[in-house]
Amino acid sequence: MLQDKLKNHNIILASQSPRRQELLRGLDIEFVIETRLVNEVYNDQLQGTQITDFLSTLKAKAFTDLAENDFLITSDTIVWLDDRALEKPKTKDEARKMLRQLSGRKHKVHTSVCFTTIDDQKVINDTTEVTFGELNDEEIDYYIDKYQPFDRAGGYGIQDWLGFAKVTSINGCYYNVMGLPLPKVYGFLREMII
Repeated sequence: MLQDKLKNHNIILASQSPRRQELLRGLDIEFVIETRLVNEVYNDQLQGTQITDFLSTLKAKAFTDLAENDFLITSDTIVWLDDRALEKPKTKDEARKMLRQLSGRKHKVHTSVCFTTIDDQKVINDTTEVTFGELNDEEIDYYIDKYQPFDRAGGYGIQDWLGFAKVTSINGCYYNVMGLPLPKVYGFLREMII
């Protein structure tokens, strides 16, 4: 449906995340994947969606060579707990620490999506509240060893074993937790076309 209306645009998804790629494909939109190296550093005064807004915009700044019909999509996701961001764990110990912090608790997942053309830029964001059941050390180690969640904010994926076994409630967009708030993305693209 959208694809016909977007046929004159070259949609670029700047994400290596297989989940974001799968989600955008779910909207039946043709796109190419192109990423640029970005040092994802932000001011520690930023809070919640301010962080993801900043980082999704920062990722877009790396694309200095957009053509007239290019339409760039960049995105960033964090897990927000105790007034601080849980990003992607770099080691097994970091992942274990994050999952222990999330165990039996409620947290927020913030995702921002930045849409950039040669002469315009807009950022949207979404927040989803997720509640975990209690996790014991055996479950945490099983999850980390089997699913290697080092490319996931907060060290987990809602769409795999941990989500199936331990997410007890969710308030907001499920796809936002996976890394792309699809209803908002669809709505923005539809509005842009109109």
